[in-house]
Amino acid sequence: MERARLQIEGTVQGVGFRPFVYRLAKSMDVKGYVKNRGNFVEVCVDCDESTLNEFIKRIKEEAPPLSHVRGVIVRPAHGAGEEYADFHIVKSDYAEKSDSVVPPDSAVCDDCLRELNDPANRRNGYFFITCTNCGPRFTIVHTPPFDRERTTMDPFRMCPECEKEYTDPMDRRYHAQTIACPKCGPEIFYIDDRGKSQGREAIERCADLIERDCTVAIKGYGGYHISCSASSDGAVKRLRYLFGRKYKPFAIMARDLESVRAFAFVNEEEEKELLSYRRPILLLKKKKDLSKQIALGLHNLGVMLPYSPLHHLLFDFLKMENIVMTSANETSYPIIKEESETGELLSSGKVNGILYYNREIANRCDDSVVKFIGNKKRLIRRSRGYVPTPIELKMGENSLALGGEENVAGCIMNYNKAFLTQHIGDCKNPETLDFLIQTLENLTTLTTIKDFKSIACDLHPRFGTTKLAERISQERGLELYRVQHHYAHGLSLMAEHEREELIAIICDGFGYGVDGDAWGGEILYCREDGFERLGHLQEHLMVGGDLATKYPMRMVASILHDSGLELDKHLLPKGFPHGEKEMEIVLKQLEKGRGIKTTSCGRVLDAISALLGICYEETYEGEPAMRLEAISLQGSDLGLEPKFREDALDTSHLLRWIAARLDKERREDLALTGELYLARGLAGMACEKARKEGVKAIGFSGGVAYNEPMSFAMEKTVKNNGLKFLVNREVPSGDGGLSFGQCYYAHLRS
Repeated sequence: MERARLQIEGTVQGVGFRPFVYRLAKSMDVKGYVKNRGNFVEVCVDCDESTLNEFIKRIKEEAPPLSHVRGVIVRPAHGAGEEYADFHIVKSDYAEKSDSVVPPDSAVCDDCLRELNDPANRRNGYFFITCTNCGPRFTIVHTPPFDRERTTMDPFRMCPECEKEYTDPMDRRYHAQTIACPKCGPEIFYIDDRGKSQGREAIERCADLIERDCTVAIKGYGGYHISCSASSDGAVKRLRYLFGRKYKPFAIMARDLESVRAFAFVNEEEEKELLSYRRPILLLKKKKDLSKQIALGLHNLGVMLPYSPLHHLLFDFLKMENIVMTSANETSYPIIKEESETGELLSSGKVNGILYYNREIANRCDDSVVKFIGNKKRLIRRSRGYVPTPIELKMGENSLALGGEENVAGCIMNYNKAFLTQHIGDCKNPETLDFLIQTLENLTTLTTIKDFKSIACDLHPRFGTTKLAERISQERGLELYRVQHHYAHGLSLMAEHEREELIAIICDGFGYGVDGDAWGGEILYCREDGFERLGHLQEHLMVGGDLATKYPMRMVASILHDSGLELDKHLLPKGFPHGEKEMEIVLKQLEKGRGIKTTSCGRVLDAISALLGICYEETYEGEPAMRLEAISLQGSDLGLEPKFREDALDTSHLLRWIAARLDKERREDLALTGELYLARGLAGMACEKARKEGVKAIGFSGGVAYNEPMSFAMEKTVKNNGLKFLVNREVPSGDGGLSFGQCYYAHLRS
């Protein structure tokens, strides 16, 4: 008999790991103890080598669903005394500095669902049923470690029955900090102009309103959703009108997987993601429309399955299979989490009722959004279900980064871990910027990472995040790094794939260039010591600045003007709000060369969309390009060969070619050909530059990296040239992953 000490690393705290080890040890007659130590779990055992190997094997294979065992370090326990008489769970030791954090929120588990629907179970029909394997975590914790008194469950004192389960190591709810029941836990309420209801009646009244095509607010784990029928054009149109979301797509919550299959195509990988404990919004290809108002002009739908017991109970009262679930906040503002914030929704008539509970939300957290391109999972928004799980890397000093201006997520790095915040949003207003500050402060508290050496931000001098970084740098004496936008995207690829160099194709809507112009279709040679701009899309003027983004026919005029084509004055006014008069002003500005120069791929895609009559106005971010993609997926490639002007892909040639064929070819074919022209042109140029520089890998990042035809075409071109094709895996390709690249920059400069 020998004594061994195991150091188990990974996500192993706050997930029922110690009781799992306890039950496993008891079943194998292994003696010793288990305890939390800093950022790992320590297990000390007396057993022979064969039993030890089997014990470790089963720890790795049978670990709780919310845990992740990164590694098990085995050391002899020298100086051991007498053999252990039994196996014990020892009190946690948090004396050491810890960069461990609580797990992310998890969907209700199958065991709890069975109890929820069991009439004989004392938690039957209880909206807040949880155990060590499921329920809210990140959204309810104030400070580490994840003990009940440090969470928003603290006001709810356990009844004798719950306390008995909580203290029984053989019970599924042993040390489940969220343990509760109808006798002692949070309560559910519903309020409308007819008064207030509680418990089962509250959920039933909410369901009744949804059935009658009304709009309701529902409190989720990380904030409030607005919900209505997903099959009623009238209900969804009313929601759009009330919340000023003219065309923005809404997410759907479906009763179950069978319900999803009735209106969307779901492959094996997508099914796994839908059913995972993370329960993200997953973009799926439409099979048929529910309400045509849900995703106007798009080929896919954002779909998620119920993740809280409350959602399951709501569907028990609903006859319909699918409901809209969209965030309750105003556009560009943080998600609503306080009951005080919902009062205006009811008084203004934006909602007909509110379903809520009396447990506080500690941390706002939007739903995550995921898309599969082929079999590759792509994170669009990394939030509920993912945060605050760290991304494990080889890093250096502690650093902090704030991201850009839109789709912001902050990031902190600590040696071998990077922690991205939940989705913050657009930091153009003080409220969202304050949310970013609060979230970063909270994340540093949860991770106990405080001794930052540096802070990084975007190069743009007028971003709110840039000014905030400057202020923090001065107040705390931190080294400040301003990182060029597209280089930060390239660095995110380098960090994820552990590359010292790569050729990065970065395509998005806007990024401040080192020359002061608006970049967005770039080929960069990214290295640890800096970057070199090797190529880009052709430069064009953006007349009116942001107006050229909102009304993409302005970009059509600019690009066709650069091609030397005489503009069709009967065609163009369709995309100008003020018609021909406005168009004439734009043309005069182009003649004078007035406007911001841009190489943005997003603006070219928008221009193609407008030229084809698909979308004349951007009412939400990326709309013209997203609607173009939807049309292109129905098209055939007309085989336009890329044309270059030195180190720039000729986009005037592309739009002139499309304009000449508007009456001759299907717009679906022109849409796809336009996207493939850009993808093959940029990828081909990148491959040429890679051969010249001796680089073996090409990466694709930026918001355009979510475009399916372009992503496939780039990958094919790169692989046909014998090079490795890289995309982001654990961080968003869009600006939600920008702070990750900025943090890596700070690490490289340290």
